[in-house]
Amino acid sequence: MSDVDFDALRSKQGFICDMDGVIYHGNRLLDGVNRFVKWLEDNGKNFLFLTNSSERTPRELQQKLARMGLEIDEGNFYTSALATARFLKGQSQYHSAYAIGEAGLLNALYDAEITMNDVNPEYVVVGETHSYNYESILKAVRFVNNGAKLIATNPDVTAPGETGIVPACGALVKPIEVATGRSAYYIGKPNALMMRTGLKMLGVHSADAVMVGDRMDTDVLAGIESGMGTVLVLSGVSTRETIKQYPFRPMYVLDGVGNIPPGEDA
Repeated sequence: MSDVDFDALRSKQGFICDMDGVIYHGNRLLDGVNRFVKWLEDNGKNFLFLTNSSERTPRELQQKLARMGLEIDEGNFYTSALATARFLKGQSQYHSAYAIGEAGLLNALYDAEITMNDVNPEYVVVGETHSYNYESILKAVRFVNNGAKLIATNPDVTAPGETGIVPACGALVKPIEVATGRSAYYIGKPNALMMRTGLKMLGVHSADAVMVGDRMDTDVLAGIESGMGTVLVLSGVSTRETIKQYPFRPMYVLDGVGNIPPGEDA
């Protein structure tokens, strides 16, 4: 574990935490999470559960954690689906999209007044989904070839699940990129758009905030590029060995978020 002073970490006022691999795996709450959240609340910390997954709405995420015994206010969640909808609302001229995704993405686009269009959409938007199929790929390829702009909610190729690593958005958008020769614009971490909004929601400056995540390529990189402190937890995707593959490194490497509160600095 890192030998950096824990007092500096615990003195931060804002904590932005990834979810998959940090707070839970599938439907299983990870060890130490309840202790960590209690410490955040007891010490008046501003915290945000920020996820690259676009599958669920904040309310669904709130209810998911409640079923696991963790009560968090709905306002403490921010997803790549919300970030994508926010981006399109500011950028889109015709406010129409063909979307491949679940309720989290579809609801966010609807709330941002982006209409669903499977004839001549301005954008093709891809997020995580359980109904990915060849027909949806064909439509997406046709629309992009006809001029639609390709957007992906996040660049994650894999994500941790209850039974192991599973494909994520980056893997699902790849066939469309290859078939069209167009690269998607990725909204989620490490894109600074999402991080800046997260910091605004917390109401803290980047120098007084820390990013806690399980991935070097998104979480840690997002924190570094946003000027935040960085914590890599080994409860998800990245390992001590994979850290060596990157030209940057986290400020802290911990077994899990349960090590952040005092008393378990092992």
